[in-house]
Amino acid sequence: MKDGTGKNALFSCISRNEMGSVCCSYAGHHTNCREYCQAIFRTDSSPGPSQIKAVENYCASISPQLIHCVNNYTQSYPMRNPTDSLYCCDRAEDHACQNACKRILMSKKTEMEIVDGLIEGCKTQPLPQDPLWQCFLESSQSVHPGVTLHPPPSTGLDGAKLHCCSKANTSTCRELCTKLYSMSWGNTQSWQEFDRFCEYNPVEVSMLTCLADVREPCQLGCRNLTYCTNFNNRPTELFRSCNAQSDQGAMNDMKLWEKGSIKMPFINIPVLDIKKCQPEMWKAVACSLQIKPCHRKSRGSIICKSDCVEILKKCGDQNKFPEDHTAESICELLSPTDDLENCIPLDTYLRPSTLGNIIEEVTHPCNPNPCPANELCEVNRKGCPSGDPCLPYSCVQGCKLGEASDFIVRQGTLIQVPSSAGEVGCYKICSCGQSGLLENCMEMHCIDLQKSCIVGGKRKSHGTSFNIDCNICSCFAGNLVCSTRLCLSEHSSEDDRRTFTGLPCNCADQFVPVCGQNGRTYPSACIARCVGLQDHQFEFGSCISKDPCNPNPCPKNQRCIPKPQVCLTTFDKFGCSQHECLPRQLTCDQVRDPVCDTHHMEHSSLCALYQRGQSLLYKGPCQVQLFG
Repeated sequence: MKDGTGKNALFSCISRNEMGSVCCSYAGHHTNCREYCQAIFRTDSSPGPSQIKAVENYCASISPQLIHCVNNYTQSYPMRNPTDSLYCCDRAEDHACQNACKRILMSKKTEMEIVDGLIEGCKTQPLPQDPLWQCFLESSQSVHPGVTLHPPPSTGLDGAKLHCCSKANTSTCRELCTKLYSMSWGNTQSWQEFDRFCEYNPVEVSMLTCLADVREPCQLGCRNLTYCTNFNNRPTELFRSCNAQSDQGAMNDMKLWEKGSIKMPFINIPVLDIKKCQPEMWKAVACSLQIKPCHRKSRGSIICKSDCVEILKKCGDQNKFPEDHTAESICELLSPTDDLENCIPLDTYLRPSTLGNIIEEVTHPCNPNPCPANELCEVNRKGCPSGDPCLPYSCVQGCKLGEASDFIVRQGTLIQVPSSAGEVGCYKICSCGQSGLLENCMEMHCIDLQKSCIVGGKRKSHGTSFNIDCNICSCFAGNLVCSTRLCLSEHSSEDDRRTFTGLPCNCADQFVPVCGQNGRTYPSACIARCVGLQDHQFEFGSCISKDPCNPNPCPKNQRCIPKPQVCLTTFDKFGCSQHECLPRQLTCDQVRDPVCDTHHMEHSSLCALYQRGQSLLYKGPCQVQLFG
């Protein structure tokens, strides 16, 4: 960002990262170009000539846009005077930190030296809720001309993570989570308490897994790691954080552990010399906790209990264990389960993948993400006009769920977000507008998420699904909702078994389809009645066999176009039209969204198809017909 005054505050980390995300996204899948580009924005001071030259060498032929973007940044890189930020030192809560801060700003020149000095001098990590670091970040933003600091949006700071807070099992963790992600960052104490009481609490696995899914969604495959090499060549496995930063993080963790202690938020674990005691197993632990293999119920940072006990019994310095603690009791805190759906088995990663010699591999166009930070990557399933080159992905505009959120929803979609005030069970529905912000929010009725269902003498929490006999059931705010199958039991008579079909309401297994007014085809009138439709709300025959334009319901100056849809709302109240009326003279825009007509001819858009008087068969490019 440009600043003609030459008096930028110390840290422009946030804006620099955002600019780097935009510029380097133009590198696409070209790894070398992307890495040299990212190095420009990781620098602690003005990028050096060799860094700029490397970007030009590796990226000039790939993306002129990237070169232009980087040049704009490097040419406008401001000269920094660290003493301009001396006033921030007074925000430090500790007197020793205040003195260290002033001494460092007066003596150090580069950002990296200053940041490292502050971390060492103040004995704290740079957290955005710490008043000292908050001052640096705020002053960094405030000096940029033309930049307006907006209040937090109605979604709170992070609407996606706020969703997870309702999954907390304890009121303490629910309140802490809400405080951290609602309208303002929690204070340092709140973050420390969340780390201590919630981050490793086994009863909070549902909330923690949700937070992990938002923060680091599972991605297919892992490759190009230089330290955690046993994780490479696993194209069909899922990982949360397979990247160079986590690879380096695992190496750094090992170096720290080699000093004889593993520091956790609530306990320090003394260990023997891990360079000699089970080094490969310790490496698998460090890599697993950083790369985070995905499991259905696990947030990806818990190794299995048996592995934990084994390695601490062999390599833990048991004479120095905290009082009243053993290997088993420590692992009960850190890794309380051996259920493979909830933990990472180290044995898998003690050896390289069996897929060593790669000839072909499974890839995903959106991993790694090639799009700018404010856009959503979607796989291009529409294809391209014949002969035209095209990318296997497209970047579409979206909205973030709060100013501190990285979670993006597609433009035009409706999204449910928690109330920004943090009331549990209170939500609003918003739309993602063209401005890139969530707008037109409407409050919904609050739901009592604390209400549970009692089933067979057992308590089932809100939102859980389970089976009762052969029916699938769920508990919603204290109400039990189940499918309607009749189930056989050991007490069922021979006559019951003979007439049993397994269908809802034990309807006969005969296919005589009916079409409901909601646009859905049901296998029989019995099943339609079983799901709640009245006789006047369906007619015989499948919905696809019906012509909603015969007789023509549209005015004379308009044409009727079939628009089949299935409605989830109360269709008897809101209707569920299966057609639309369009002007006879259509003007089509140039947006390509191919469709296929009933003669298997492809058109550039639905509008173009209707313009030519054809009928829609399906959306998307025409598929090759196979004849047997």
